[in-house]
Amino acid sequence: MADTIRLGLPLLAAAQAQKHVTHNEALLLLDGLVHLAVSARGVGTPPASPAEGDRVIVGGTPTGAFAGEAGRVAAFDDGAWRFLQPRAGWIAHVAAENVLLLHDGTAWRALETALHRLADLDGLGVGTAPDATNRLAVRSD
Repeated sequence: MADTIRLGLPLLAAAQAQKHVTHNEALLLLDGLVHLAVSARGVGTPPASPAEGDRVIVGGTPTGAFAGEAGRVAAFDDGAWRFLQPRAGWIAHVAAENVLLLHDGTAWRALETALHRLADLDGLGVGTAPDATNRLAVRSD
């Protein structure tokens, strides 16, 4: 079965039986990803009594049901853990820390760190490159 390019949502196949199963799986994935908020990050062991809808970011050395899922978003839906591979550009709110994380395609990074890099720019170019004279350069129609 084919999946969508960006979010990896399952697509319906022509003449597929029980289309509702695939459709419902896609809706569950969307429900877990849109406005992504997790309770904690760096979680190595699944919570003993997870509630429906619980989401965490799995830590670097996971065990138990999280084994082999490092860095992924673990979402507890329909009584089981589902693991979502993050992609570059995903943003997640970590409730326990009240912090925003950005996935850069390799790892989760504090969004604040990326924004601080913009604070002391030597130059900025929009549609063109800045230079020593024109530290803010804009080329536009």
